[in-house]
Amino acid sequence: MRLFVLMLAASMPMLTGCNDAPAPKSAGALPPFVRTVAVTGGAGQTLGLSGTVRARVESPLAFQVGGRIASRSVDAGQSVKTGQVLFELDRRDLEQSVASAEADLAGAEAGLATADAELARHRQMREKRFTSAQELERAELARREAQTRRDAATARAAQARNALGYGRLQAPTAGVLIDVTGEPGQVVAAGQAVATLAKAGEREVEVWFPEGVTPPAGGEAVPADGAVLPLRLRETAGAADPQGRTRRARYTVLDRQEVLVLGAVLRARFAGGEAGEGAGEGTAGADFAVPIAAIDERGQGPRVWRFQDGGVKPVPVAILSLDSESARIRGPLAAGERIVALGTHLLTEEMQVRELKP
Repeated sequence: MRLFVLMLAASMPMLTGCNDAPAPKSAGALPPFVRTVAVTGGAGQTLGLSGTVRARVESPLAFQVGGRIASRSVDAGQSVKTGQVLFELDRRDLEQSVASAEADLAGAEAGLATADAELARHRQMREKRFTSAQELERAELARREAQTRRDAATARAAQARNALGYGRLQAPTAGVLIDVTGEPGQVVAAGQAVATLAKAGEREVEVWFPEGVTPPAGGEAVPADGAVLPLRLRETAGAADPQGRTRRARYTVLDRQEVLVLGAVLRARFAGGEAGEGAGEGTAGADFAVPIAAIDERGQGPRVWRFQDGGVKPVPVAILSLDSESARIRGPLAAGERIVALGTHLLTEEMQVRELKP
């Protein structure tokens, strides 16, 4: 027993020495790694977007009267001539309306003829003093009333005949039907569009620009055959689309419009796009291309994070265009500066990080 106590006492200094060893430093105290990338591009960079070929005038077509569609003579994509019949309504009710209006007109004309005869008789009797002046005046008023009824019946008959003609929808001008929605058997109301007609003639390119970018005054369109067609700005939407936050612009094609096919999607190139009022403060500068993952939007507007002296700092930018992998931005940056390329949603201002270069 005494031997066990002595051995235990001898081992105590060794155990105490083990406990006095310093604990290893926590790895979490080191700044995290971030992957960085150098911004590229410059003030002369070209803005590339998609454009759609549209007609200068696109008119929705509709019947001026309601009814059931009896026949459809055209399909979408078909070229039509001025006056060509596109749709016809069931004409039976319209024909009955014409018959009713013409019957009312015949009755009104008969009433007018009777009033004319009565007035002539009263005038003869007044000349012979067989009737009073009041009786003659009443006959004149009755004749005027019959005339008014006849005029109203004539107008109603003309309206009924017009309505019968409106039962046949004709092309108001030559062009191409870019959309046809009416079908035989469908009941339509007056003014309900059943087709859309693209008027023959001038063609335009419709381009949607990112919010905050002012559409340039000119550019180039590149169709499938590789030709370069100059563009000139004709009109710009007064407000951005509330859903896509994009702004529509229409460009007139200045050359070789005959090679453009309605509805075709082609490339449009512009020599930069000026940031408009919606670009926000602090976004003046040149244009650059960055990875799309470098854009940070956390309720303070778009920004990127500049890596400098072992830390990061947010830089507000304006987004000019986006594609599946990169973004074109404008902001107070310099070509070659390094920004954080991934994980920007985890960064805070003046945060210390370590650079992980590609």
